[in-house]
Amino acid sequence: MATDNPSFVLRGVEDVVYEERPVPEIKEDEVLVAVHYLVHGRIADFVVEKPMRNQVGSNVKNLKVGDKVAMEPGATCRNCEACKAGRYNLCTDIVFAATPPYDGTLGRFYRLPADLAYPLPENVTLEDGAMMEPLAVGVHSVSNLGGFRASRSIAVFGCGPVGLLCMAVAKAIGASRIIAVDIVPARLEFAKSYAATDTYLPPKFEEGETRIDYSRRNANLMKEKLGIEDRGKNGIDLVIDASGAEVSIQTGFYIVKSGGTFVQACPNPNVTFKVGMGNPHVTLDLGQLMTKELNYKGSFRYGPGDYPLAISFVAQGKIDLKPLVTHRYKFEDAVAAFKATRTGKSEDGKGVIKAIISGPGAEE
Repeated sequence: MATDNPSFVLRGVEDVVYEERPVPEIKEDEVLVAVHYLVHGRIADFVVEKPMRNQVGSNVKNLKVGDKVAMEPGATCRNCEACKAGRYNLCTDIVFAATPPYDGTLGRFYRLPADLAYPLPENVTLEDGAMMEPLAVGVHSVSNLGGFRASRSIAVFGCGPVGLLCMAVAKAIGASRIIAVDIVPARLEFAKSYAATDTYLPPKFEEGETRIDYSRRNANLMKEKLGIEDRGKNGIDLVIDASGAEVSIQTGFYIVKSGGTFVQACPNPNVTFKVGMGNPHVTLDLGQLMTKELNYKGSFRYGPGDYPLAISFVAQGKIDLKPLVTHRYKFEDAVAAFKATRTGKSEDGKGVIKAIISGPGAEE
């Protein structure tokens, strides 16, 4: 096993440097993962890596040296009320990779509890494994919180990585209809080719129009164009907002069916911020919430069962993650990866959905 641990370190805003860090020492219930791929999300923070384990603690029985695993990068206290209730993603003492003051995973090695290293089936690639973290966010929003079932309909606002993966999860479950909503035509085209059955491009604001008035008009237009009704088989069972835009949230309230569910999915699951919100202070039509008896839920990261289900969907061929990886970078080019992710496109002008960064020595 390598004895060095080259790491890419963020010291401050626009202040990054490569450093040599000590190889972490593991406890009896932990594993040391040799990072082969690091995934960078479109929302400007490295989210998870696809690794292979190099050391195994003495009490670890379900993993062996050399297994390929996907890492869930958040170790919780396991003792608080949230952890004991099975909602460990709400633990206030979570040690989450790349969330200050904790280091991230942009290095050769990363230490974590063994139960957070999920073995990957033989037919699941390392690159697929790197995508399990954002896919788990989609699973949590659609399946866990949204309670989505086969033959139901869903509308997803925002065709970024999380929105696309929410659509993919709905399709894997057996959705009868998947409506993608975005203000960028190219994103809608990609969504239609990837998982959506229908797309919708919202109109522009009219002069003097308030946001809530726009949202009512937008919802009515969307219903008219797509044949959406408030009840019955033409209703929308689940709305996911993965955009954080106030008008998307408002519109979602108007188009979801009576008794339906609205989930505020998190475009950036690795920040301790209101789920999916660009601005957490929004105006909502509570009349819709009450008269429709809507289930309105926030979604933060992922919880019990989300990683295993994400891996299962990929292993069974129900979700193809490869089309989402648009850029690949060497470890030495991490700065370029950050820049491309921040601007939304690489130097050649190609739009970024997901960018993969190879770990140190991955090319060797």
